[in-house]
Amino acid sequence: MAAHIPDKLYFKIGEVSKITGVEPYILRYWESEFKVVKPYRTKSNQRLYRKKDVESILKIKAMLYDQKFTIAGAKKILKKNSHQEKQLSLNFSEQKYIEILKEIKDELKSIYKLL
Repeated sequence: MAAHIPDKLYFKIGEVSKITGVEPYILRYWESEFKVVKPYRTKSNQRLYRKKDVESILKIKAMLYDQKFTIAGAKKILKKNSHQEKQLSLNFSEQKYIEILKEIKDELKSIYKLL
């Protein structure tokens, strides 16, 4: 992941190709194979990749080209890693959770009264 990703919101497929060193037809194929690569489509059906997509493409490229994973193996690793990243761990005691939930409930009640 030594490639430099410019600080932009969206990248066209040609820009992503230059950044990652992967041909556009391969990027389109990976888009169909890997759920983590989901470029935004404009009204004219042009693909716009986010920085997160470019980072995912670089990970996929490293797994397939450098580490010699198969596509199925790379999918398995990405799926495993996505499950681990989903849950945010907050190290509160159970009592603290209860206090926070009560505060949220009180706030919601006050908002409801305002409506």
